[in-house]
Amino acid sequence: MNSAFGFGKSVNLSFDDAIRTVTAELEKEGFGVLSDIDVAAKMKVKLDKDMPPYRILGACNPALAYQAITAVEDIGLLLPCNVLVREDAAGKVHIDFMDPQSVLSLVEDPGVAPLAVEVKEKLQRVLAAL
Repeated sequence: MNSAFGFGKSVNLSFDDAIRTVTAELEKEGFGVLSDIDVAAKMKVKLDKDMPPYRILGACNPALAYQAITAVEDIGLLLPCNVLVREDAAGKVHIDFMDPQSVLSLVEDPGVAPLAVEVKEKLQRVLAAL
């Protein structure tokens, strides 16, 4: 997946292995996972709808998040960086990353753009390692 708001790829991993691998690779770049939303499970509980595995990981690099928050206090509306791990109907697993440059381009503060570039570079290294 490559779009105006994200980038990613298909991986030759099981869904659970993809979650473990992307989490470990994020840690190597200084990110922790603050949230883990199991969308498929919620859809089953709330709507009684079945869907393939679909999880959104909220990844955060504390040092960079702190810099962003001190530059623009309400930038938290655009944090953390979402990482989507999903399995399609054919059983193929995909890992996609929110493009921080795209999202943070909404912020009109000159101090934020370099942070967005740095975050994107780190996420692209995670993607390359998958």
